[in-house]
Amino acid sequence: MPDFPVAEYEARLARAQAMMRAEQIDALFLTTDPEIRWFSGFRTAFWQSPTRPWFLIIPQNEEPVAVIPEIGAALMAETWVSDIRTWASPHPDDDGIALLANALRGYGSVGMPMGRSSMLRMPMNDFVRLRVGLESVEFVDASPLIRALRMVKSPAEIEALAAICATGSRAFGRAGDLFSEGMGLDAAFRAFRIALLEEGAEEVPYLVGAAGPGGYADVISPPTNTPLRTGDVLMLDTGASARGYFCDFDRNFAIGYADEATKAAYQTLWQATEAGLAAARPGRTCAQVFSAMAKVIGGTSGGIGRLGHGLGTELTEEPSLVGFDHTVLEPGMVLTLEPSMAVSEGRMMVHEENFVVTDGPPRLLTERAAPELPVIV
Repeated sequence: MPDFPVAEYEARLARAQAMMRAEQIDALFLTTDPEIRWFSGFRTAFWQSPTRPWFLIIPQNEEPVAVIPEIGAALMAETWVSDIRTWASPHPDDDGIALLANALRGYGSVGMPMGRSSMLRMPMNDFVRLRVGLESVEFVDASPLIRALRMVKSPAEIEALAAICATGSRAFGRAGDLFSEGMGLDAAFRAFRIALLEEGAEEVPYLVGAAGPGGYADVISPPTNTPLRTGDVLMLDTGASARGYFCDFDRNFAIGYADEATKAAYQTLWQATEAGLAAARPGRTCAQVFSAMAKVIGGTSGGIGRLGHGLGTELTEEPSLVGFDHTVLEPGMVLTLEPSMAVSEGRMMVHEENFVVTDGPPRLLTERAAPELPVIV
């Protein structure tokens, strides 16, 4: 069953088609999970298999057309999409290209995501064949259009995001029972992943973290069995999901005790987050929110490169909270605040919250972290 009522997808289509008419784009051609899921409600873990390509066409004045492998026909039929064209895949020499060409033939301008964060999830050789066979079609960059569509969330999307953020908050609230001195970092990861699932997450495709004295060296390495020691700071950053929407926030915990320098670093990041929340008002820009946090942490981002980002059907979406992104905040945008800083040579600390922009003060979707570094004894 789709994650939202048909009316939600119809409203998304209407917004998209109005923008397409304004920009003179005859159709959108989509090949990736987030876009196809956003327009159709087609949600499956089968995207993990790269063998088969999947296509969705959004015409300017008609309903969507799905061109997909036969193995996905039954699930697509449960969505609101009625025009479903299939082939047996994998195919030795035509993995849907003839069907796709027939569906796109006659359009003058076909938009595709081509900008930052986009990818082409089909064989490049097949895309070249498609373009050669559609000489009269101009493929154009529709990234700004798709970005604008997905950045401002509907009430139904915000409800889904609030629910998964609450799930993550409940799991973090169990930290005192989950983590302990002497526990391997990999065991801490497993315990927290299980807690997220117990609290209502459908998937935990993203879970990173680290631990170390007074901070950590990086935040993306796989966990080892190194035991947690007194004086370590344990950080876990979760990207749990439900109904196809993600939370993305972290929490820091001191094991046994925290020295004054570690407490001060945590407090700086907490205050930077407060500054970001105070700056996150409609009409302000992402660069201004970035600047507000950067002033508190001394202008450094701890090597991360940005201090937050969009959130939704992907763990990280546009826009970015960085000095060069002048996207204007609008009510309905869901963002993360993610200040980070170097705390000593080779050590850093990161803090993250999720919120939605409103007509006034932002609404936190995560349960706000404690203003002082929690200590697990």
